[in-house]
Order: sequence, then C-alpha cells, then structure tokens
Amino acid sequence: MSPAHPRSWLRWPSDRPHGPAPRLAYGADYNPDQWPRETWDEDVHLMREAGVNIVSLAIFSWARIQPAEDQWDFAWLDEIMDLLHANGIAVDLATATASPPPWLTTAHPEILPVTANGETVWPGARQHWRPTSPVFREYALRLVTAMAQRYADHPALAAWHVSNELGCHNIYDYSDDAATAFRDWLRRRYATIDALNAAWGTAFWSQRYTAWEQVLPPRLAASHPNPTQQLDFKRFSSDALKDHLRAERDVLRNITPDIPVTTNFMVMGETKGMHYTDWAGEVDFVSNDHYVHPGPQDLDELSFSANLTGNIAGGLPWFLMEHSTSAVNWQPVNRAKEPGELARDSLLHVAHGADAVCFFQWRQSAAGAEKYHSAMVPHAGADSKVFRSVVELGRTLGELAEIAGAPRRRASVAILFDWESWWASEQDSHPSSLLRYRQEALDWYSALLCLGVRADVVPRGAPLEDYRVVIAPILHMVPEELAKELTSYTEAGGHLITTYFSGIVDENDHAWLGGYPGPLRDLLGLRIEEFAPLFDGETVHLDDGSTGTLWTDEITVTDPAVTVLASYTTGAHAGRPAITRRQAGSGSAAYVSTRLGAHGLPDILARLLETTGVTSELPPQAHGRVELTIRGHGDTDYWFLVNRTQEPVALPEISGQVLAREDEGSEEPLVLAARGVTVVRRTTGDRPPH
Repeated sequence: MSPAHPRSWLRWPSDRPHGPAPRLAYGADYNPDQWPRETWDEDVHLMREAGVNIVSLAIFSWARIQPAEDQWDFAWLDEIMDLLHANGIAVDLATATASPPPWLTTAHPEILPVTANGETVWPGARQHWRPTSPVFREYALRLVTAMAQRYADHPALAAWHVSNELGCHNIYDYSDDAATAFRDWLRRRYATIDALNAAWGTAFWSQRYTAWEQVLPPRLAASHPNPTQQLDFKRFSSDALKDHLRAERDVLRNITPDIPVTTNFMVMGETKGMHYTDWAGEVDFVSNDHYVHPGPQDLDELSFSANLTGNIAGGLPWFLMEHSTSAVNWQPVNRAKEPGELARDSLLHVAHGADAVCFFQWRQSAAGAEKYHSAMVPHAGADSKVFRSVVELGRTLGELAEIAGAPRRRASVAILFDWESWWASEQDSHPSSLLRYRQEALDWYSALLCLGVRADVVPRGAPLEDYRVVIAPILHMVPEELAKELTSYTEAGGHLITTYFSGIVDENDHAWLGGYPGPLRDLLGLRIEEFAPLFDGETVHLDDGSTGTLWTDEITVTDPAVTVLASYTTGAHAGRPAITRRQAGSGSAAYVSTRLGAHGLPDILARLLETTGVTSELPPQAHGRVELTIRGHGDTDYWFLVNRTQEPVALPEISGQVLAREDEGSEEPLVLAARGVTVVRRTTGDRPPH
C-alpha cells in the first residue's frame, strides 16, 4: 500500500457530529438472492434482534447482477441495500467477481484454469478463472466499475470486499496465460537469463536456458521439477493474485476514494499458497476467514491463526470475515459445536485484535454445496439454540464496544513465522517428506499456552528487538541479512530458540556450504554434517526424559560457550547433544534438534525461559487451562481470559471490572465458566498477580 493512502477502518454511517459511536462489527455473509423477497423483511427483523450491524453482500452474485454480457440487473441489489440501511445495517459490498457466470465461461473458455497435468478446471463449482487471464481481468474490472459507480454514494456502503478468498481454489494455474505472465515476472526478478540460470542452478540435469521463451511453469515432469523453479512459481502465483487484488482495488479507489477496501485472507491450517504478509499492505484493513479443524490442538490453532492475523495487520483492527456458528460441511465428519464454543471462538478472535466478528453465513442455504454449513439462522429457524447463542453473542459484543480500536499489548515472546521457509522446507526431494513447518510452529505455541505465557506470532520482517525471546521453528530459508539480524538481536540481549532444518538454504533455495545450520553455525556454536531424519513412528529418547520424533542431528559443538541441555540416550546419536544453548553477547541462542511435540516442549521451554526474565501473568492453577490475551489503550488494559477446558476455573487472584462474562449472576472471586470467556478492565497501574 502506498504511504500516500493511509489505512482506514469501516466507514460507519452516522448522524453524530463527531462521528459514529465506538462499536464492534457483527454480522455475516448475506445472500438474499437465494431467497424470495418476503424472506428479506424477516431477515432484517432478526438481524436487529441479534445485534447485527454489518453484512457482506453480493459475494457470489455476478450471474444475478449481469445475466448476460450486455444485460444488468441492479434492482434487487438496490432494494436490499436500501432495506439494510433503513434498518441500521451497514454493507461490506463485494465486487462479485469471485466466480464467473456460465455465459462468460461459455463465450471464453480460455479463462478456465489448467492443472499441472494439463487438465482444464471446468465450471460447476467456484473460482474457475485464471489469475493471469487478460480476458477475465477485462470482464471482472468492467463489473467492478459498474458496481463502484452505482453504489459510490449509497449511505449503507461501509467497505468494499474484493472477490472472495482469493486463491482458495485457483492459486496454481499452469496455463499458457500463466506461462507468459511467469516469464514476465522472472524478467523483472532476474533481468537476464544468465541470472535466472544462476539462481535456478540449471547446470544440474542440463536445464540451462538460452531464451525466456523456453521457461515454463513447473508442469508435470518425468521427475522432480527444479526446486528453485518451484519456489519461484509459488512466489509468482501469490504475486499474480495480489496483482488481481490491486487491479480491482485501484478501480474502487479511483471511483470511491473514501471507502476502504479489503479482501478476506485465509490464515488457517495448511492454507499456505498466498503470502499474506506480503498482501497486507494492499488493503485498507486486513480481513480473515477461519474455520476450526477438530483435533487435539484445535483451540490452539484458532488462537495461533488469530494471533498471526493480528500481527499481519500490524496491530491495527482487523475483520473476522468468516467463521462458523456450528458445523461446517467440508470435513470428513462435521460435528456441531458444543455449548459455549460459538461465543468462545468468536471472542478469542476479538482478544487477538478483531474489531469485527462475522459468520458464513446469515441464513443457512436450502440448496447448493453448502446447505449443511451452519449459519446464524439455521434450518431450524430462529427458535433454535444456535440463534439464541447468536443473539447472546450480539449482546456481549455490544457490552464490549469500548474495546474497539484498542491494540493487543505486546508480549515478551515472539514466534517468528516465515512464509518462504514454509514453502521451501516442504518441497520434494528433501531429507523427509514428513516435516510440517506450521505444525512445528503450532507445537511451540501450544507449549507457551501450557506455561501460561503470552506470545505474539509475528511474520518475518517484523521488528524483533522488543521481544525478550524469539522462537524461530524450522527457519529453513535464511538469507545473509536475516542471519545478521538474528545475531545482532542475541548479542544485544535477546534470546533466540531455533530448531532442526533451520539455516539450510539462502533466498534462492541454494544450500549454505560448510555444514549446517549454515549462517547460524557461529551463532549457535555447533556444526552438523548430515541430516538424520527418522522414519514415521520411529522415536529417540533424551536424558531429560523427553522423546523425539521426525528428526535428529549429529551435532558437533564448536564453541566452549555452548551448554548441552539434553543429550540423546537412544538412536544412532546416543550420547551426543540434542538440545544446546550458547551465550552470545548478553543474550543466548538455543537449538532443538528433534521434534518434541506439543506435549514434550513445555519442560524444555520452561528451562529455556528461566534465564530470560519471562514469566506468566496468570496464577499457577490457570497455566494450560486459561489463555490470557491483553488489549489496551492509554492506561486501560482489557484482559481476555479464555477457559480452554470443559470445567469452571476459579481465578480469585485477578481483579478488575468485569465487562463481559457468561455467569452474569456470579460474584467475586472470578470464576470462568466452562469454555467461557471473561473480559476484565484493568488499569496499567494494577500489579500483575505474580
């Protein structure tokens, strides 16, 4: 985003002389075109009952708005925009370009994506378009222009919603359009074909190029495609979608310069094709969709993703554009949420900086691929547990209105998250195909939650100097400048913790020579000659009682300042170091050479934190049972206390004014309901309980 275009938040309609009252946004995707006109009046009545103050509109409405190339139908959209405004409900209006209509794909099948195998991705679902198609771009921008011109002055318009979940189903396209755009991208990156050959290491397997026209996307090949070609194609594919985002955004800004523009990211699970850290500067505020994947770390993952989203947003308010009231429809088994989880999941996002809580969708569809996906108004209607929970959440968000705009307070620990290390570390032809970058990062986050220690999940490039501890799991790609930054950080008093398969390659995915972990060898005071990954199910034991899986390293200590914190007692490297720490200046650098998992990390992490001055702000009985997140402005802090368990948790040590809680009638001492969230207002002068 250009510095000349400062970030902004929703444009709330207001009759107040000094602007709209502080509020948290609350609502859903709304698809009135799926329902008869008589349903709309009931919808807005129920929205007001629930406290809904914003909806995302027209996301998948291209075929309705433009039924043919030269036909337009805005009458229905005009009517619903007016109806929503009359009922005090703002609109996040989509550009409607997410899925092209059948008339367009019939007339122009050349906009359809192509897989690496050369197969066409046909219409019938959604997102069946090439990010690099000039034909699709022309039609999409024509629609965006028509939408912007028609609704530029509509009082309900609070924000523009570009497309929807860009890249969810079309991140990688291998068509001829993509090949042409990929070559253009490579020319800009490398300037000369010789520079590309050097970066891609094309001397291997006789891959040297002599002309740009010879370069292709990494389509189906006889063996493993060139690794740097694969990495650059990932970079290019993210950039191609970012370029489409920019194209739509620029049309909107030209016509409606005072209306903020966003698009919904998908910071969750294994969704990794879109480099959201890089995209964040292209929007006026960050938005995110998140869905829980059931499992032993499901609540940890929700918190991790919300935490990362807040830091991608640079600490500014962000918009939770989609999550679910209850069950989803696309998992192998789709379970309904337990009582209290709808509110807990929503408020955990608010705790990490979301000033908007929205669901997919308002009314559960009666037909189509997502008819079994939950909604604010389920198939059962308003007389249902889900809708009663929706109304209660709306009431709670109203009670928390004063929190709007308050940033998260910085933690003392950061987990460094690097998109390119994620991409590069999981490519083919590696020492192990079992390695999962995000899972390792999540395990460290779970360990911090177990210890009751607040942490920030920060993207690479974020300032690190104010953190006492930086954890950098599987920091696989380490350009020289990053190695210097981490060294300066530790020598200045910071404490770095990194893991196996870190410091292995540079920005071109070329291995650092001289032994692993490459440019981090001196900082860590160790050297590794060969990788020693473990087979699936194979384990090793350490002399501190922990058990390792996935990976081991044959570590040679090269600096007397290194302390061995744990050694292997079994496996090929029995008797050799497994976990080390080296004093570096007034800080330290630690290395963990095996995967200890979410259950094995807390013990060693507690030892590593002992000398850093990092402690929990929670009383001991809450460690692992309660997550604390703090937002605040001025001298006021808002403590979000999230019960991670199925039982009540008493916190008599924590004082302050309770703003929101589930057990309205309870008195002090503070007790968190099972799966509950309590928000406490405190002044910064209050001493933490420990």
